[in-house]
Amino acid sequence: MSGTFSYLHTMLRVGDLERSIGFYTTHLGMTELRRADVPDGKYTLAFLGYGDESTHTVLELTYNYGVETYEQGTAFGHLALGVPDIYATCDGLRAAGVKITREPGPVKFGTTVIAFIEDPDGYKIELIERH
Repeated sequence: MSGTFSYLHTMLRVGDLERSIGFYTTHLGMTELRRADVPDGKYTLAFLGYGDESTHTVLELTYNYGVETYEQGTAFGHLALGVPDIYATCDGLRAAGVKITREPGPVKFGTTVIAFIEDPDGYKIELIERH
């Protein structure tokens, strides 16, 4: 069975679709790949990523008409992105007004260097330094 699955996307519900698309494209370098507005269902989907959906896992942002905020609960942890220079990345994100919730540094009991940022809806994004 292991060869029959592929990881397609992760979905996040957002309160302001344009604000969220702006965050992920401007600050994190993603591209909006496609969008589907479904008026009968009262929602819009936007798919963003770093490459074509046929070869890359993507992020699906879901905007439900009229819903501006969501309770995130305690089950969801974070998204994770690799970056080549975490210190420079965080400096640039901070200068652009992005909220850094954990400054860059090694993980406890390890050597991997990580940081955490937050998107406009409060979702946590882990940055992992990958050379």
